[in-house]
Amino acid sequence: MELNLTRPIVFIDLETTGINVAVDRIIEISMIKIQPEGEKEILTERINPTIPVSEQAYQIHGISNEDLKDEPTFAERAAAYANFIGNADLSGYNAIKFDIPLLVEEFLRADVDFEIKGRKLVDVQNIFHKMEPRNLSAAYKFYCNKELENAHSAEADSMATYEILKAQLDRYENIPHEDKDGKKTFPVVNDIATLSDFSYHTRNADLIGHIIFNEKNQEVFNFGKYKGKSVEKTFSNEPQYYDWMMKSQFPLYTKKVITGIYLRGFNKSSVNLK
Repeated sequence: MELNLTRPIVFIDLETTGINVAVDRIIEISMIKIQPEGEKEILTERINPTIPVSEQAYQIHGISNEDLKDEPTFAERAAAYANFIGNADLSGYNAIKFDIPLLVEEFLRADVDFEIKGRKLVDVQNIFHKMEPRNLSAAYKFYCNKELENAHSAEADSMATYEILKAQLDRYENIPHEDKDGKKTFPVVNDIATLSDFSYHTRNADLIGHIIFNEKNQEVFNFGKYKGKSVEKTFSNEPQYYDWMMKSQFPLYTKKVITGIYLRGFNKSSVNLK
């Protein structure tokens, strides 16, 4: 089943120096842009990360520091990548937790304010795990009945992710599922907004899921001693906790989100004092 698109969607896969969103860097990027009429554009490039590739990462993708030394940096290509993506929605395999947050970190480091709000994010892995609780190679075999050749090559993984999502739409066309509140609802619908909703386990305020929305649509912490507590109230009562987060190794996008919350609370306090 082909995707029902009202605007472009870009399938992203990254190979990286490691798995820490806050500090690791992209070494290979592949983006496959699908237009509403079905036309495909592919952009695949290697990137000089400016930091060493970890041994663990090298053992997975086989891309060495030597392979990357003459490639452009992300900062040199950031504007081209942002232009390629344009206003498209985004998809990938484990993209909500890793690829998209890391991509946004790279844009922020390059001083390109890549806006994530307003985009729908579809995570093929989350759909797979919800419907058939396994990795990309297994998903490709299960849905497409094909062996994934060149696994951990960014372009092969991106193309496999695109094919899997189309196959998921065929397989689950008439199967009901549970929504975020645990209610049995419609089957998986060929609509990017619905697929985006179904891709999330929680409603994230930041990208990595350190800050989430509760049932009252308030931002709350999803980690640490204040887990489940209001971010705005915590910062109001303990502004040093905001300072600690800003000085700690949290992703830049998380820091951007908490700064917005902190300033919002500060402005409210200023108004109340008048």
